[in-house]
Amino acid sequence: MAGSSKKAIYGAIIANTAIAVSKFIAAFFTGSSSMLSEGIHSLVDTGNGALLLMGIKKSQKPADEQHPYGYGNEIYFWSFIVAVLIFALGGGIALYEGIEAVLHPPHEVDREHIKWNYAVLIFAMIFEGSALRVALNQFNANRGDKSFFQELVDIKDTSTAAIVIEDSAALIGLVIALLSVFLADMTGNVYFDGLGSILIGVLLISVSLFFAVECKDLLIGEGLMQSDLDKITGILDEDKNVDRYKRPLSLYFGPNEVLVNLDVNFKDELTSDDIELAIDRIESKIKAAIPAVNRIFIEAETIKTVAKAE
Repeated sequence: MAGSSKKAIYGAIIANTAIAVSKFIAAFFTGSSSMLSEGIHSLVDTGNGALLLMGIKKSQKPADEQHPYGYGNEIYFWSFIVAVLIFALGGGIALYEGIEAVLHPPHEVDREHIKWNYAVLIFAMIFEGSALRVALNQFNANRGDKSFFQELVDIKDTSTAAIVIEDSAALIGLVIALLSVFLADMTGNVYFDGLGSILIGVLLISVSLFFAVECKDLLIGEGLMQSDLDKITGILDEDKNVDRYKRPLSLYFGPNEVLVNLDVNFKDELTSDDIELAIDRIESKIKAAIPAVNRIFIEAETIKTVAKAE
């Protein structure tokens, strides 16, 4: 999954770099506030892509004495930083530029250079759409029957989610910018440009808050979804040697790194060898049913207490 995520991120970085340059050139010639906001947005997205790549690299560091469960949570931390940057740099600056343009608008629309805006926005939409398509291919690969929004909430690979969210917001922002430029051109009303920038700012702030909340849940410790817990309890219910058990405890340490703790009471007549075999069987079934689970600790009990840890 990491390799696929990197492919989507590289695609987004290349697209956003080219788009940012073209937007800033258009903003320079036209003085468009919404175009300047879009340029800043693309520049921030380029930097965010670099941060996500760094987060993926750091998350793949092997476990050591100080971090016995590895560094998988690094990707959640850097994804949270990306959410903050979208809010502060992308949304904040766009909102500021828009308000300034409304309060202090130019005397008239610069129709002499407005063709720059049209050309750059159409060019940007093509490239941004291509980058989004790559990200969506990765995102949809594991979506199953879930709705787009539900998968966005449930997904644990925040690097892929970040690119999908950023590229989607970028495409919507481009549509807003194109409409604001078109309306200003057709009506001669200079306030449409500033209004477009304000709407882009509100869009980015809303997106960043949503993504920050999703990252926060994983940072503070999120476990498996109920559907996955049901798979684990189903495996325990079906095992002939299991008498009873407590609710499974789980914790994500990365998109594909999950710890599961089980407290299981086996039937009293079992020998130590029988319990060993039962534990191995349960662990194998859980890992086959939920591939993200890579660590399982089982506290096994009968009349004679037997414990095994992987």
